[in-house]
Amino acid sequence: MPRLLASGRVAGPAITQMARKRFRSNQRHEPVTERSFQEYLYSSGAPQTSRTELMRLVRGGEDTFLELKVKLSNSERIAQEIVALANTGGGVIVFGVNDQLRVEGIEEGEAVQDELVRICREEVIPSIVPFIDRIAFDNGRRILALDVGGKRPPYRTPDGRFFIRVGAEKREASPEELATLFDDARPLSYESLPALGASTSDIDEAHLWSFVRAFAGGAFDEASARDYPTAEILERHLLLATNNGSETMPTVGGLLLFGRDESVARLLPRAAVVATRFGGENNQAPIIERVELKGSLATVYEGAVRFVSRYGDLWDARPAGTRSTPDDAPVPARANYHRGVVMEAVTNAIIHRDLALRDITTRLNVFDRSIEIVNPRRSAGFAPVALKAIRYGMPERLNPRLAAIFSNFAYGLTLPRGGLPVLLNESRSFSNRLPDISAFNDEFRLRLHGV
Repeated sequence: MPRLLASGRVAGPAITQMARKRFRSNQRHEPVTERSFQEYLYSSGAPQTSRTELMRLVRGGEDTFLELKVKLSNSERIAQEIVALANTGGGVIVFGVNDQLRVEGIEEGEAVQDELVRICREEVIPSIVPFIDRIAFDNGRRILALDVGGKRPPYRTPDGRFFIRVGAEKREASPEELATLFDDARPLSYESLPALGASTSDIDEAHLWSFVRAFAGGAFDEASARDYPTAEILERHLLLATNNGSETMPTVGGLLLFGRDESVARLLPRAAVVATRFGGENNQAPIIERVELKGSLATVYEGAVRFVSRYGDLWDARPAGTRSTPDDAPVPARANYHRGVVMEAVTNAIIHRDLALRDITTRLNVFDRSIEIVNPRRSAGFAPVALKAIRYGMPERLNPRLAAIFSNFAYGLTLPRGGLPVLLNESRSFSNRLPDISAFNDEFRLRLHGV
C-alpha cells in the first residue's frame, strides 16, 4: 500500500513532476551513481506538485494541453490521447476527474500508473518517458496526472495513425499537418553542428576552391568571387559553416571535407580510423602493424586503401589462378580482393559513421584472408530492420552532405558507383562468398572475404 505523507501526498516509486508548461520546474536532482540517462529519469524524483496547483489546472477545464479522464478503461484510446498531446507540444492527462470537473478519484492508483508506463513504452511510437503525479485528498480520493512530453515528434500509434490536439479534442492529422510534423522533426544532424574551436584558417583553401571551380559556368560565378571569400563559400554556397554574428565557424562536415589534416586531427580526433594488420584470422592474433589514419576524409580514405594494398592485392577482376599457401609455409600468401569492393567499403565507412558516438572508433582490420571494417552506428532503429533494406540500396544516411560532396567528382577522388548492392554482387562474383554484415552494440560490421 502507498504511504501518505504529511502533506497529503502519496509516497511511492512514481515520478512526481507536473506537466503543464507554465508550471514546469527545471529543477532536477543529480544522479549519485553512473547509470543510463533513461534509468535516471525513471528512478529519480522530480519537484512535487501541490494539490492547489493541480486543481487550478483542472478548474480551467479541458484545452489543448489538458485532458480529463474519469478512469483508464481503454488503452488504445489513451494511447491516441498521448500521441495527440505529444504531437501538439505536450500536456497533461488527469485521471479521476469527470467532464463536469468533479473529482471522483481512481482506485488502484499503482496499477493505473503501471499501465500508463506500459502504454507509453509499447503503444506510442517512438516511446516516451512518462512523468506521473499521484495526489491524495483529505477525503481519501486520489487522482493521477500523466505528464506527456513531445521531444521527438511525430508520434504515432502501433497501427500507424498520427493524432494531433485541436482545442480540447483530438483528431487524426491531415496530410498537410503530417507533412508539417515531419518537416519540424528533421533534426540538426551532427555533421551540421559547428566544429568548436575551428575557424576558416583551418580550411585547406586549395582543396575547397578546386572543388568550387569545378562548377564554374554553372553554380559558381568566378567573376563575382573576389578575394577568394572562403567564409562566404562555406556558409552560403555549401552550407558547411555557421556564423554566430562575429565569426564564421566551419561545421563538423565542412572541417572533415575541407579541413587541413593537422586541424582535423586536433579538433576532431575521433574522426580517425585505426587500421590494424593481424597475423591470423581474428583480432586475437598477433598484431603486425597498427596505425592511426588522421586528417580530412580524402586523406583518411587514401590512407585506408593504401593500408589494405600493403597486405593484399587489389584486382578489377578475379585473377586467373589463386595462390594457395603450403601447409609448411611460414607466411601465408597475400590475399586477393576486388578493388572496387574495397574502395566502396572504405567510402561507406568514413561517410556513414555516426560521429555522435564518442567512444567507438572506426576500425579497419586486415586478416590473412579477410578484411573487417567496424563503424560506429546506433543500433536502435537501424538493426535489424534496415540491415535488409540497405542491401537493396535503400539509403540510411546519417551524413547526407558528407556523402554528397565526398562522392562528387569535383571532390577529387575516383570512386566506384553503385553502393552496397554493387559491393555485394562484385564481392560474390570475385570470392564466391557474400560479405558478412551485422549491427549490434552500436557497431556496424562488414567483413570482406579474399581469395
